[in-house]
Order: sequence, then structure tokens, then C-alpha cells
Amino acid sequence: MISTRSRTMLKVAGIAAVTAVLFTGCARGGTDGAASADDKKSGKGLVIGWSQRGISGSDWWKTLVEGGQAEAKKLGAKIQLLDANGDTVRQNADVQTLITKNVDVVIMNPNDPIGVGASVAALQSANVPLVTVNSNLDKSLVPDMYCYVAEDQGYTGSLAGEVAAKKALVKFGDSGEMKIVGIGGFPGDVLSDLRFNGFMKGWEKVMKDHPGVITKKLETKYGEWKPDKALAPIRDVATANPDLKIVYSMSDVMQGGIEQGLQQAGIWGDGVIVAGYDGGMNVVKEMVDNPTGPMQATASNQPWDQGVEAVKMAVAAYNGDKTACPKKEVFIKTTVVTPENAKDYYKPSDTYVRAND
Repeated sequence: MISTRSRTMLKVAGIAAVTAVLFTGCARGGTDGAASADDKKSGKGLVIGWSQRGISGSDWWKTLVEGGQAEAKKLGAKIQLLDANGDTVRQNADVQTLITKNVDVVIMNPNDPIGVGASVAALQSANVPLVTVNSNLDKSLVPDMYCYVAEDQGYTGSLAGEVAAKKALVKFGDSGEMKIVGIGGFPGDVLSDLRFNGFMKGWEKVMKDHPGVITKKLETKYGEWKPDKALAPIRDVATANPDLKIVYSMSDVMQGGIEQGLQQAGIWGDGVIVAGYDGGMNVVKEMVDNPTGPMQATASNQPWDQGVEAVKMAVAAYNGDKTACPKKEVFIKTTVVTPENAKDYYKPSDTYVRAND
């Protein structure tokens, strides 16, 4: 019998074959032909198709796209943006549309790592380089893309973990039990696992020198990356564990619900430390306004900078530059914001922290 995965790959191969017939020999870069190949090497006149998994309802994704658009404008490139609105079938259709429009290169924020296989195959057949951003492809498809741009989520999570551990030692001392709970997106999702495992690596790096501290990890809770969905789970675990010491929010988007849930459980205040992930400006402002409050860290993942880097990699992909992304991934440099440096990163006009050059 043919496995489900084999049938999927056969479908992808079939789409690729059809696409090859349709698009072989098409001139790239739109229909106006205004920019020369030499101009495009620097980005001037380069036509970049951007297939976004979603924008509506997410300031993070909106900021990601805006960063890319700003860099494209700086270089003189053009971005043709299509939003799949969380629909993988639609995203595959969007990529076909971009190929039809003869874009020079495609940036994709994949909605599903394996479900966009048809698009990856079609782009390869049409000789259109592919850069992915924020979300990666299934490992079986990675050989057919040029580069993946994101933050190193394990490392970035560890930055928050180190700060939380140091703050805990100051607040609670270097002996006794410390309960930790993480709240992520969905059970089994890769992002939650990477971010939590990174956090614990940073925590344990500090605590290995403090054997008197007994770390107790509570069962991870999930808030679907939404504040309203995070409220009940964090309230319930805090109510059941009034001696909860550390809360790690794997996305600052959920912060409002987490704060409300802890308030309802009666432990929002001096007895708990909260660390986050995203570098959300709302969290940075909270640390500026209340430096001794529960919120003590947020590790940045800088969507604006990811968008900028994705466009840079798109230019490198067009040029066939094998040195710009030799391992097929580029991680932006991230940081951790604390009450001590929050004023340096706080910019009311931004939604998320950017690189602080």
C-alpha cells in the first residue's frame, strides 16, 4: 500500500510537473521589464512576492511585513503581498499567482510546514528562489529553499530563563522550593517546546550553582497565543498553587490574560515573577512604569528585524549567493529586556522591540 505521506509527495510531484510546463521559459520580474539584471543584483527593481500566512488580528505579523516593506523601499525593490489568512490551500494558490506574475523571488511565512509542499515544488520548477521567514518548512522540503530567517527560539528563551533565575534568587533566596509554570500556544506545537526548553536551560544554567534551590516544574498550560484563552488556565494553576513563584509566558500577546488570571488568583504582586517572550512594547512599558512589579523580563524576537533580514536574503537568493545563508538558516540577534534596560528599548511608536544599534 502507498502511505499517506507517499501520496502527498506524489501529488506534489504532479503539481511540479504541470507547473514546469506552464512556467518554463517565462521571464521573471513582472511584465514591465523596467529593471535590468544588473540593477536587480542590488535589489533595485527586484520584484519580491511575499506569501504571508496571516496578518489580520496579529500585530506581530503586521510588524514582520512592515519591516520587509521598509527594507524593500530602501533598496528600491517591489513587494507583491498576498495574505492567506490562515488557509494553507489559499496560500498554495497565492504562490501560484505570484509565479504567474513572474516575481523574481518569493518570501513565504508558511501556514503549514508540509502543507505548502505544492508551492515549494512549483517555485523550484519555475526557478524562483524561496526564502521562508518566522515559520520553517518540513525538513523534507528544506533542501528546496534558499534560506529560513527567524530567531533562535531556544537561545532566546534561555535569555529570559537566566534573568528569571537571577531575579528569583534575589527575591526568594537561594534555598527552598520554587514552582515554575510555562504557558504556551498549543499542546505539542514546536514553538512552545523550543521556547520552554530554552527557558529551562537558562534557568538551570544559573541554578546549578545554587543546589539549595529545588525547582518544581508544573504541567505546562496553553493559551492558544491569545490573552482571553490564557486567562483561565493560568488562574486555575495559580489558584491550585498559591506558592507559585515563576510564570513564563511564551508570548507577550497573552500577557493581559495572564495578568488578569494571576490577579483573580490573588498572587499578582510581590510574590511572583513573570518572564515573557516576544519583546512586546506593552510589556516593556510595564517594566518602565513598574520596575519592581511582577514583570521582570521579556526576550525579544523582533518581527521588524526578521522582515528586514528576509528581504536581504531574498536579494542574496536572486544573486545565487551561496555564502549569505550557507546552512539554510539565519538567526537574527535577539536580546532580553528587563526593568534595568527597559527605557533603552521603549519606543511608543513601535509594537515590538527592534534591534537597538
